[in-house]
Order: sequence, then structure tokens, then C-alpha cells
Amino acid sequence: MSKTIDRRRFVAAGSTALAMPFVVRSASAQGTWPARQIRMICSYPAGGQTDLLARAYAEFISKQVGKTVVVENKPGASGAIGTAEVARAEPDGHTMLCSISTTYIMNRVVMKNPGYDMDKDLTLVSVIPGAGLLLVANPRTGVKTLEDFVAFARKSGKVNFGTYSAGSAPHMTINELNKQYGLSIEPIHYRGEAPMWTGMLEGTLDAAMGSYTAAQSVLQSDRGTVFAVHSKKVDAIPAIKTLPEQGPTSKFFTVSGFSGWAVPKATPQAVVDRLAELCVAANNDPKVKEVLATFVLEPAIGFKETNALYQRELPIWIESAKSLGLEPA
Repeated sequence: MSKTIDRRRFVAAGSTALAMPFVVRSASAQGTWPARQIRMICSYPAGGQTDLLARAYAEFISKQVGKTVVVENKPGASGAIGTAEVARAEPDGHTMLCSISTTYIMNRVVMKNPGYDMDKDLTLVSVIPGAGLLLVANPRTGVKTLEDFVAFARKSGKVNFGTYSAGSAPHMTINELNKQYGLSIEPIHYRGEAPMWTGMLEGTLDAAMGSYTAAQSVLQSDRGTVFAVHSKKVDAIPAIKTLPEQGPTSKFFTVSGFSGWAVPKATPQAVVDRLAELCVAANNDPKVKEVLATFVLEPAIGFKETNALYQRELPIWIESAKSLGLEPA
């Protein structure tokens, strides 16, 4: 009987020994990130600012982790299409999103059902704080400062002011200026910055607001005069004052917006932290530096700083957006 017991113990021990390497290898595989190529979904079209940022940072991350990072453009619905796909992805760190604050904040106000809940479905990893947006006037207006612009708007009664979409930062800026100064500035909504600046070039707009880089076609042809920047000074034009420096008091003129990365909500924090570290480290990469300089952007910031910025700016964006009175579509 003892021989039978010993034999059973031997077989059991052998079975356990055979099973142990499998368990260890399995646990090790689960803990190894990345285990395969990473998908970085860009929720805006190829060739634009968000796309170029995605590709520069993806290339750097790929070199550091030894796995391919594939950028896939999934544009549409103000970034909602690509974002919803990431929100539904496996939370294992192999799918991430590159988008902008419109997607992360504004869609919850202007859309009935964007297909995702930012706070329940996604975790922000790292963001690039937004640059100062330029307010540009048609030279025929004679506007050189915000005071000039307010006087022109009061005298004209109506001003055609270009924005790159309904619910955008320019749209909210117009709304806030109208409220403070009792103006009747009319937002003229375009589908993107390029057609908006074309409107300025053609002389159909009295003013418009957008990024420094995209405005160059207007500025270099002397078809526009910068009279203010939204909330931050722009290094290339340091003499131009911000809106708060020229009198506007809305809290909206203290926020900057951002571009950046998010992952599905249940992604392990260790992976989130590693991705954030990689985004920050990428700031020193020559190609990343070139893209940041092209769009006059600040470097990416870490996980804690990112989420502090988000929590600080979120209620201001939401309050300003709701005051537009837009009916969610």
C-alpha cells in the first residue's frame, strides 16, 4: 500500500513539475508589454496636425519598445468614430488613441451619442497643451487690437467671423466676446481651418480664428492682421497680446485645449505609466521636435500633469460650450 501511495505521490509531483513551467511562462507572457504590434488610431485625417503628431510619436515609441506602432486614420464625426473604436478595444495597451480636446471634451456636449463615454471608457495618458490661437482681422477693417475690433463690430452692427466648426474654440470665443461687449458677431462655420482661411484670402470674412501655422497663407500675403491670441502668447509674434491682457474676463480665455493620447479604461496602470513616459521622452527626438516646432506646440506632459490639466479645464469648456445653446445632434 505504501508503494502505491509513493507511486501516486511521484506521479502527482511529476505532473505538478510539468505544469509549473507552463504557468510561469503564461504569467510572464501576460506581464510582458508590448507582446505584439501596437495600433495608434488617429481620429482625424492623414496629413493634418493630429496625424503628423501621431506618426512622429509612434515612430519614437516603436524604436523604444521594439515593436511596430501602426498609425491608422479613422476620421469622422469630430473624432468620435476612431475614439469609439478605441473605447471598445481590448484594454491591454496594444490599442491607443491620438486625438484632440474636441474629441475628449466637446463631443459630450454637441453629440447625443458619440459612441463612447470619455470618463468611463478611456484613460488619458499624455497630452500636448494647445498653442495660442490667433484672432485675425481683414486689413480693410483697420483692426490692430481688440479695442479696435470691438469698435469696428459696434459700428458695423454685424461682423462675419470664421470658425473651423460649430462648437469649436473660435465659436466659443465669439460667444464670450458677444456677451461681454454686447456685440453681434456672426459665426461663419467651415469644415476645417483650410477652407476658413481660404475665406479670409477671398475677402469674404471680416475676421477668423485659428492656429499660427495654418494662418500663414493669410499672414504672408498680407490678407490678415493678427490683433489678439486666445489664451497663450505665441513665441513667433510675442508683441501680440492675449485676450485677457486686452480686457476680456471670461474663464474660457484661460484654457488652451490639447492634443494627446488615450487608452481603453481598464488598461493596466503600469502600461499607462510606461506609455506616458515614452511620450515625454519623445519630446527630445529630432523628428518630434520638428513637428512640435512646425505647429508651435509645447512638449507632451506626463500622466499626472495631463489629468490635472484635464480636470482643471473640463468644467470651463463644458460651461462655455453649453452657453452656445447648441442642440446635440
